[in-house]
Amino acid sequence: MSIDPAPGPRRPLFVERQTYRRRRLVDAARALPLLGLLLWCVPLLWLIPEEPLPTSTALVYLFVVWAGLVVGAAAMIFALRRARPIETGGTERPR
Repeated sequence: MSIDPAPGPRRPLFVERQTYRRRRLVDAARALPLLGLLLWCVPLLWLIPEEPLPTSTALVYLFVVWAGLVVGAAAMIFALRRARPIETGGTERPR
């Protein structure tokens, strides 16, 4: 026998598609710095072989990762702004 702790109307099992996508975008934005940290640690693994790669290769790699993180962050910001619900409060016209 199970007892329902909250009698009355139940919350919906699924959330709105817009809300779900916004939450996933926020999760991706939170994970981006961790991804960057992992990618920046990759050149440390290049020191393990007998003949490590040149320093210039590591610097080019780090610059490309940095530029990719900047572009990824800009894309996340753009996507989050598009996914934001419009709250005008009756004072502004919706665009």
